[in-house]
Amino acid sequence: MAHAFIIHGSFGKPTDNWFPWLKLKLEENNLTVRTPQFPTPEGQNLTNWLRIMENHRSELTGDTLLIGHSIACTFILDVLELMDVSVRACFLVAGWTGPLHNPEFDPINETIADRVFNWSKIRSHAKRFYVINAVDDPYVPFELGVRFAQNLGTHVIRVEKGGHFNQSAGYTEFPLLLEKIKAEMKMS
Repeated sequence: MAHAFIIHGSFGKPTDNWFPWLKLKLEENNLTVRTPQFPTPEGQNLTNWLRIMENHRSELTGDTLLIGHSIACTFILDVLELMDVSVRACFLVAGWTGPLHNPEFDPINETIADRVFNWSKIRSHAKRFYVINAVDDPYVPFELGVRFAQNLGTHVIRVEKGGHFNQSAGYTEFPLLLEKIKAEMKMS
C-alpha cells in the first residue's frame, strides 16, 4: 500500500499551513498518510529528527511519497542519504541546502541543512524529485531553490507569488502540489 509522509518545517507542526488539507485529499485517494511531529525549535537537530523517522523505517518503501516543507525538504535528503532507504518520489516545497544567512533560522537548521550532501546517493534513492519554490519567498532565495533542484537532477517548479507556501502567504490549501502528486500516482 502506498504511504505518504508530510513533514513540517522549523517552528512548525502537522496541523499548520496546507498539511491537514493535503492529508485529507491524499487519504481520499487511498493513501496512508503520516504526519509526524518533530521537535522544533527546542531539540531541532538532525539526530533527533532521524530518530523519529527511524520509527517509520518499515513504511519507507518504493511506494512511499515524501512531502516536505522548508527545512523538511533538506531533512528528506538526509533521510535518503543517511538512513539508506529508497522511495517512489519526493515533493519538496521551499527547499534549499546550506545557510540562509538568517539569524532566526540558521542556528536551528544547521545540523540538517549545512553539511556536504552525497547528491549521487540521494538521487539514487528516489525515482523522482519535484521541487517547488517561489520567486517571492521571504526566507529562501529563489536561486537557492534552483540550485537545490539542479543538485537533484530536476528543475524547479517556479511560482511567482507563493511566499514561503505557509498560512501567512495564504496557503491553507495547495492545489498545485496535489496535482503533481496525483500525476505521480498515475505513473507506473
